[in-house]
Amino acid sequence: MIHHVTLESTAGLIPEEVAFWALLGFREVPAPDGAGEGTVWLESGGAQIHLLRTEDPVVPPGAHPAVVVTGFEEVFGRLAEAGHPVEMRTSLWGEPRAKATSPGGHLVEFMAGPPPG
Repeated sequence: MIHHVTLESTAGLIPEEVAFWALLGFREVPAPDGAGEGTVWLESGGAQIHLLRTEDPVVPPGAHPAVVVTGFEEVFGRLAEAGHPVEMRTSLWGEPRAKATSPGGHLVEFMAGPPPG
């Protein structure tokens, strides 16, 4: 099981990143003592996204987290309504999936269901 993915962002974009991830079902949780200064932790179903504040974030063009969301169509609509262009991807294992880009420029894939097995 992967526990978390860390994404870099400028301090000014952190609130927008938090709002974006909230549309995908993530909520902010307290970082434990000793976790490091300058991170914001988000969680959904035991999986976490850590937003690391940095002045010069690195955003790999193809690397991306992929998350399973509850209510795929609703999430798709919320993202589009909030101004985040969403692009459908080819379905895999019979489940729809799509991609969007976070305010910090990170590619994010979201899908209706996990792989079987």
